[in-house]
Amino acid sequence: MNDNTSKVANPGATAPSQVLDRVLVLEMVRVTEAAAIAASKLIGRGDEKAADAAAVEAMREAFDELYMDGTVVIGEGERDEAPMLYIGEKVGGAPGKGPKIDIALDPLEGTTITAKAGPNALAVLAAAEEGCLLNAPDTYMDKIAVGPGYPEGVISLEKSVTENVEAVAKAKGVEPAEIIVCVLDRPRHADIISELRAIGCGVYLIPDGDVAGVIATTDEDTTIDMYIGQGGAPEGVLAAAALRCVGGQFNGRLVFRNDDERARAAKWGIEDLDRIYKLEDLASGDCIFAATGVTDGSLLAGVKRLRSGVMTTESVVMRASSGTVRWIKGEHR
Repeated sequence: MNDNTSKVANPGATAPSQVLDRVLVLEMVRVTEAAAIAASKLIGRGDEKAADAAAVEAMREAFDELYMDGTVVIGEGERDEAPMLYIGEKVGGAPGKGPKIDIALDPLEGTTITAKAGPNALAVLAAAEEGCLLNAPDTYMDKIAVGPGYPEGVISLEKSVTENVEAVAKAKGVEPAEIIVCVLDRPRHADIISELRAIGCGVYLIPDGDVAGVIATTDEDTTIDMYIGQGGAPEGVLAAAALRCVGGQFNGRLVFRNDDERARAAKWGIEDLDRIYKLEDLASGDCIFAATGVTDGSLLAGVKRLRSGVMTTESVVMRASSGTVRWIKGEHR
């Protein structure tokens, strides 16, 4: 395993946690690696459910090898909807004994991508001390994000798309037409895309995988400046955890389409349905973010099966308290 470590300045870094020790940080990569390898066997096979099920089972088994008392706060759905890794499920090999950890996860972010052999499918998770991750209901969320290096408050869901682009452009010292914005390619985003193109922005459309889309704003090599659009609320928490580690900015607002979704929010203790959540409202304290590529993407290379029988993986793991980002290449025999 090659561990290529880079230290990223994070002005919002917190004190190191006594709960999230260094060993546990690196062990989280083993969990996402297991899920990615399992899902990779179904790449291009056209079966979304089978790919997701393989990733879920592998991730669950990997969790059970870790010394922790974990609780899934964002998972595959509620208990009556998901056979495993449901919200509230206990994971880890030391229930009642190990450190109490809250887990947000998506064993396969990009099930459709994987089934069609498209780019940017990931196995992802975030971990934090108990009570530090928002227990977000499985609804949609309006999102806007930028990477590190901008003045606090440069973006806001209270501003229009144009106003946000102009603010980021001014802070970056460029014209609005030089800003590139990542958007999920969905009919619901037609107005956003039209507004962006009307001011001359580059629009980077992605078919799926908005966690990777948000994280792309933190990497200058992607040339993506902002992420704007509506996607899953659970994925918003995962993306926020990643940004907490490297110092970006994020706004999220839950979107409720019917009374059932409003009732679900109430079940999880959410009373202000119009609240705009900022980064630390979604992921606070010390937290870990880990991801392993399933298919090749802008963030990570996918799983490769070599003629020798060796499988290769590429992963990233980040920690908020230190601002450390580790890029890990693994060989699995």
